[in-house]
Amino acid sequence: MQKTNIPKQKIKSARRLRENQTIHESIIWSRLRNRGFKNLKFRRQYTIDKYIIDFICLEKNLIIEIDGWQHKENEKYDLKRKQFLEKAGFKVVRFWNNDVNNNLDGVFLKIEEALNF
Repeated sequence: MQKTNIPKQKIKSARRLRENQTIHESIIWSRLRNRGFKNLKFRRQYTIDKYIIDFICLEKNLIIEIDGWQHKENEKYDLKRKQFLEKAGFKVVRFWNNDVNNNLDGVFLKIEEALNF
């Protein structure tokens, strides 16, 4: 899926999210950046259609989402979003902030499984 005709406001939003990432996103990004995980290139706050993705590996069509409490209130939206992304050919794995806090090694094991290694 190519990034064509993305509204400038969506690009600004993605940039703002990169500049103001959560502590949990920062922890995950510290391991993913600069090909630090399995020598794969990950991007953060990447725009696909009307959605901004936390982390994506385009080479493997893998999306990683890190969710906080606000996502409990948006389960229908998240399901619709996931279905759209999966229909576009991506695998979506989702983790709660609590997973990052309490089981970071387990998070990366699940990411590795999702990459089919």
